[in-house]
Amino acid sequence: MPKYLLQSTYTTEGLRGLLRDGGTARRQAVERLAESVGGRVEQMYFAFGETDTFVIMDLPSNAAEAALGLAVSASGAVRTNTIVLLTPEEIDEATRMEVAYRAPGA
Repeated sequence: MPKYLLQSTYTTEGLRGLLRDGGTARRQAVERLAESVGGRVEQMYFAFGETDTFVIMDLPSNAAEAALGLAVSASGAVRTNTIVLLTPEEIDEATRMEVAYRAPGA
């Protein structure tokens, strides 16, 4: 199953909800979110700085991740950024592919 790193930043409204409900309730909500599209949360961390949470998820497809991102962003309580994670084996596969590319100016 593809793996994704979701970074999120709470809006003021989202922070109010976090203060009211707490971190474990938020983790449970994120777990339900992933499960609703056939995925699972591998790990979730809160952090200092511009990014409030880092979540590593296994999801069935890019479409499933897009559905999550749309739903979360539409709430107005969270801004998200998604990074597709690749295994070393997937990089090995990529290095064996021939790619037709001409660099600019070449």
